[in-house]
Amino acid sequence: MNQHISDEETPIRVLIIEDDLRIAEVNRRFVEKVSGFEVVGIAADRGEAVDQLELLQPELVLLDVYFPDMNGLEFLSFIKEQHPDSDVIMLTAAKEVDAVVDAIRYGVFDFITKPLIISRLQQTLRSYQEFRKKIRTLKKEGAAINQQEIDQLIHGSGMKASKESKPVKGIDRITLEKITTYLMQTEEATTDQVSKETGISRSTARRYLEYLVAMGEASADLSYGVVGRPERVYRRGTKEKG
Repeated sequence: MNQHISDEETPIRVLIIEDDLRIAEVNRRFVEKVSGFEVVGIAADRGEAVDQLELLQPELVLLDVYFPDMNGLEFLSFIKEQHPDSDVIMLTAAKEVDAVVDAIRYGVFDFITKPLIISRLQQTLRSYQEFRKKIRTLKKEGAAINQQEIDQLIHGSGMKASKESKPVKGIDRITLEKITTYLMQTEEATTDQVSKETGISRSTARRYLEYLVAMGEASADLSYGVVGRPERVYRRGTKEKG
């Protein structure tokens, strides 16, 4: 017997528009680690983006600013005009005031700068889920919206910093992101490997790796290798129980 799937259980469909396919794939993994989201497409240029927006009708678009064949801010305007039901989060290296102001004026849900901080993206995705949930609730109630509810919609979602995005003492966000991305790409790594890849000392690499374990972003196991000496091996995500 088929079970009815409610709106709350239907995944939010996400389209990633990013010309660097390696970065797009990493972002896809980050997004799909948040329950309730599904990446339905990746577009690397304007033509692919236009086609996939039309075909997939995603609820959410992750959009970069810099492309060889288009300007992301101009394309944001196109999305808002042609696909007003698709919300947009910009993930970009652009940090100019004008770029941020233009994105806000065009109605972007959030603007996150690269290198991407996983917790910052996940915080925004959860805020977006809450935003959609509030809208569904208000529409079901059918009554006129009051000032408190308007304030919750405007100030309770999007373009809002939180305690989670503040840097942790002794942890550099750029270094942390390098290590996190490396683990994502390699599936697993030792302290030595991370040290060589990022150019930091072994002790610093271990401190960052243990921080990821403490935050639930990575897991660690002992490996005895070929000489029998135990060594900690780190993997992305928490260790599965079974």
